[in-house]
Amino acid sequence: MKPSSFHIASYCRIIDNNIVKNDEVLFTEKTGDLSSFLKKAYKHMEIRYPKFFKMDTLSKLAFIAAETLLKDSVEENTALVFSNKSSSLDTDRKHSASITDSVHPYASPAIFVYTLPNICLGEISIRHSLYSENSFFIFDEFNPRLLTDYCDSLLSTGKTEKILCGWVDVDKQEYDAFLYLIARTGVYPYTTDELTRLYRKT
Repeated sequence: MKPSSFHIASYCRIIDNNIVKNDEVLFTEKTGDLSSFLKKAYKHMEIRYPKFFKMDTLSKLAFIAAETLLKDSVEENTALVFSNKSSSLDTDRKHSASITDSVHPYASPAIFVYTLPNICLGEISIRHSLYSENSFFIFDEFNPRLLTDYCDSLLSTGKTEKILCGWVDVDKQEYDAFLYLIARTGVYPYTTDELTRLYRKT
C-alpha cells in the first residue's frame, strides 16, 4: 500500500536543451550538441566539481539533474532509484571502438569504468556524500508504476526517508532526464498519475 504521507517535493526535466525545475525553465540553450549543452549548464549553475568533466555523458546528464534537486537540501540517507532504456550503450560503443581499433587497440580505463549505467549513481553519491540504497532499472520507457512500487517498499520499511527517482537516458544525441524527489512534504501528490502528467507536460 502506498505511504500516503509522502509527496513529490520537486522535479527536474532535461530535454531539448532545456532544464526545467517545478515548471520553471532554469536554463536553455538554442544551439549546440549534448556535450556542449551540459558543459554550459554546469557553468550556468556555478557548480564547482572538476570531476564532472571526466564523466561519461550519461553521468553528466544525471549529475546535472540531481544537482538541480539536491544542491539546496540533501540528506545522507536519500536513496537513488533510476531507470532508462539504453543502459550504458552510449559509452559501450566508445569502449568497443577503442578495443577493436585496427591500429591501436586499447582498453581505456577512463571509458571502461562507465560501461555500467549505475555508475552515475556512484558519481551522485560521491558528490553528495550519500550512503544509501540505490538501484538502476532498464525499461522500454519511463515506467512510473514499477518505480513507485519499488520506492514504496523502501519507504514503507523505513530504509529511507527520501528518494531521488526517475529516468535518465542517453543514446548518441538523443537524451531525456526526468528526476523527482520523494519526501514527506512537497507540492505535488506522489501518485503514478501525477508522475505521468509531469513527465508528459514538457
